[in-house]
Amino acid sequence: MFPVREVSLERAAQQVYLLPLVGVVTGLPGAVLLLAGYSLPPGVVATLALGVVLVVAGLHHADGVLDVGDALMVRGDLGRRREVLGDSRVGIGGIGALFLVYTPSVAALAALCAASPGRAALALLAGEISARSAMVITLAFGKPANAGSSSVPFVRALSGPRLTFGVALALLAPLPLVLPMGALAPLAVFAAPLVALASLRVAKRTFGGIGGDVVGATGEACRAVVLISLSAIL
Repeated sequence: MFPVREVSLERAAQQVYLLPLVGVVTGLPGAVLLLAGYSLPPGVVATLALGVVLVVAGLHHADGVLDVGDALMVRGDLGRRREVLGDSRVGIGGIGALFLVYTPSVAALAALCAASPGRAALALLAGEISARSAMVITLAFGKPANAGSSSVPFVRALSGPRLTFGVALALLAPLPLVLPMGALAPLAVFAAPLVALASLRVAKRTFGGIGGDVVGATGEACRAVVLISLSAIL
């Protein structure tokens, strides 16, 4: 994880509309590894590249996948699901969610790498930017599940010009990276709004709104969708 100066949640929230650009920072080390690791088997270099990306991001959003996976398995009311969402223990639902999100991501990235390391590098960068784009859209149109949610300052900050610019950036930022990948590749930019919309619907029904874990899990799911989609058009 890159060392950064510690700032308050409220101050960080003021810059959340620029979140898609963070995908360039988190995705670049993995993309470089894909280009430099051409002598390794595609499955190995793809696993290492995605692992580097997750570590650079601090594994924060992977934790969201775990928590959301556990909470989705709960039989009970909103209160019980929210309780499990905030529980630090890991259950089978979380392990299953990790498998469903990251195993297809690695397999898709390996297929892209086998075809072209350059294409794989572009796909990983596009996936990272799209992941953050989906998070911005979820925050822009979501309602926090409760007043104490870590998503509250970010939702509040996305208003006025920040909302307009943030959503526009989220929709367009992945496009330059997928354009060189073929005629159908630009369709991958629809992953961010579509995954965000699905996440918002599930979160409203299951938890009564969004929270930090939901937003993080949305981004990780979006990356998987982008990588799988781009691997399908090889």
